[in-house]
Amino acid sequence: MAGIFRRTRTAGRAATLAMAAALVACPFPAFAAEGLDGSGLSPVWALPFAGILLCIATGPVFYPHLWEHHYGKFAAFWSACVIVPLYLTANAGTVTPALAHTALLEYMPFILLLLALFTTAGGIYLEGNLHDSVFTNTILLGIGAVLASIIGTTGASMILIRPLIRANDDRRYNTHVVIFFIFLVSNIGGSLSPLGDPPLFLGFLKGVDFFWTTRHLLTETVVVGGIVLAVFLALDIYFHRRDDRAPVTDPTPDTPLRLHGTVNFALIAVIIAAILMSATWNPGVSFHVAGVGLELQDLLRDAIFVVVTLASLKLTAQADRDANGFAWGPIKEVAILFAGIFICIVPVIAMLHAGAHGPFAGLLKLVSHADGSPNNAAYFWLTGGLSSFLDNAPTYLVFFELAGGDPQTLMTAGAATLAAISTGAVFMGANTYIGNAPNFMVYAIARQAGVRMPSFFGYMAWSGLILIPSFLIATWLFFS
Repeated sequence: MAGIFRRTRTAGRAATLAMAAALVACPFPAFAAEGLDGSGLSPVWALPFAGILLCIATGPVFYPHLWEHHYGKFAAFWSACVIVPLYLTANAGTVTPALAHTALLEYMPFILLLLALFTTAGGIYLEGNLHDSVFTNTILLGIGAVLASIIGTTGASMILIRPLIRANDDRRYNTHVVIFFIFLVSNIGGSLSPLGDPPLFLGFLKGVDFFWTTRHLLTETVVVGGIVLAVFLALDIYFHRRDDRAPVTDPTPDTPLRLHGTVNFALIAVIIAAILMSATWNPGVSFHVAGVGLELQDLLRDAIFVVVTLASLKLTAQADRDANGFAWGPIKEVAILFAGIFICIVPVIAMLHAGAHGPFAGLLKLVSHADGSPNNAAYFWLTGGLSSFLDNAPTYLVFFELAGGDPQTLMTAGAATLAAISTGAVFMGANTYIGNAPNFMVYAIARQAGVRMPSFFGYMAWSGLILIPSFLIATWLFFS
């Protein structure tokens, strides 16, 4: 067995060197003063980014055992395929600040926010069991969709999925309840604030105002969420009538509800206040680390995220976390994989910044009309289509940069384009189990609880029948 692992490590190192050699052989212009000049880069530089996203998409589904034990090695391999060629083809004095910019200004606040939300939401436990009814299920889904924009899709999913399952565990037909929960709570509901879904927080870090999504995506969210919830209501009425013909003994009888860990709601309010503080307060104080300017307000915001995380751990009873099935595994995996994603996306962003003069000029034409104006329907469907199978956060970032990457322009003249990118990334993450992180977590919890969840392609049949028509209506109403 040891020999097999040695050969695996040797093969991994050889593959890394081979990829690095291929990238080094590609045209690589000097760095521009503000960063990497992507106009002369080869599309081969996008291979590590595509590679890590494909591994994330396929690993949990097609080789879960290998992925579970070695996802960190996958991330390290693809990261090395970018870092090694960068240092071989440009001077370290230029490469180090470029990587430090990504690590300190984008990755660090991104992962610290996720950590704070993951920890606080994981300390909120809803005890008890509701009586199953169409009304109860519809209200729970509606509340969950609203909570998703306040405590994040992951937080809302983890708090409400177990109560929803307990409320429906006396039914023969309850699979649809979990499927619509993924649609609404784990995805669509998170579209109204940067706290809701990681893509929107990346937009905030790029300069999109905190409440821009609330103001500009409210109508789209209400329409699409309302259509999906209405379809659920009709289906749940139908399945309830079928259940009445063959009742099942309730394994969890109705008991009064009791909310534990309520201090975490106050801590979530602190998180929101910290984000708003960083967006509105500018004392003009900055520190320089590895050639990167760190603003005082951003450092204070990130420090507050850490303090909130520690406070939640201190103030929340361990029994409440245990009842929630809280574990550090998911956030550890996210932290490692997104470190790789943020590294691998560096040359991709540079090529996108080059616009019509870069290697992705063809992609720019694909999302533009003949007169050069943005094709918002194309932005919606391309962002959404890739978000269905790849992680929706980096997908959002790619199309944000493709649309120009200037937040002030995108929030005003390009508001419809930014709305198309934002809704595409958030809404269509629901199309598959792997489109958004909470999807697979909810799937795993439901299966463990005995819900007969559909296969990967069976779930896609549900999303194709329910979600795709809803998105077509949204395209006609908002992006045509």
